[in-house]
Amino acid sequence: KINTNGSEERFKSLVNPEIHIPEETTKIHGISNEDVKDAPTFKELASSIIAFIGNADLAGYNSNKFDVPMLVDEFLRVGIDFDMTNRKMVDVQNVFHKMEKRTLSAAYKFYCNKEIENAHSAEADITATFEVLMAQLERYESLAKDIPGLAAFTAMNSNVDLAGRIILNDKGQIG
Repeated sequence: KINTNGSEERFKSLVNPEIHIPEETTKIHGISNEDVKDAPTFKELASSIIAFIGNADLAGYNSNKFDVPMLVDEFLRVGIDFDMTNRKMVDVQNVFHKMEKRTLSAAYKFYCNKEIENAHSAEADITATFEVLMAQLERYESLAKDIPGLAAFTAMNSNVDLAGRIILNDKGQIG
């Protein structure tokens, strides 16, 4: 979490998904069933996550299509209405795709001249995402330097739903 004064806060926890993690999935992110067997469930962590997020805007890499809808769905699953009404969303992937058309690993190499270590772990990915955003802000003079401007730029469509599966056409109609 990057506060308006520039200070940073981190919240990190494994979550017991309460379902079996397939081996193919473990190969991607490195988290096994053994790793999470004693971890808290999302329901047990939900109030701590809400407190950590507070009234913050949300940003991430592919977050508008994946992370934010998943977070909202998880909160709803445990009976919490996570209100997105007054929050801005900045999707660093959309900046990158609009400007360069690549993956997070390629973006990190391109903007930061680094290789991601532990790719697909949440901490490595968000650290790389933040560094990519800072490099994008420095590289593209025309890019907005504030959250409302970045949120507007990274919005790919006029979405009706958070994941962008239902969008409005030029006439403001679903289609």
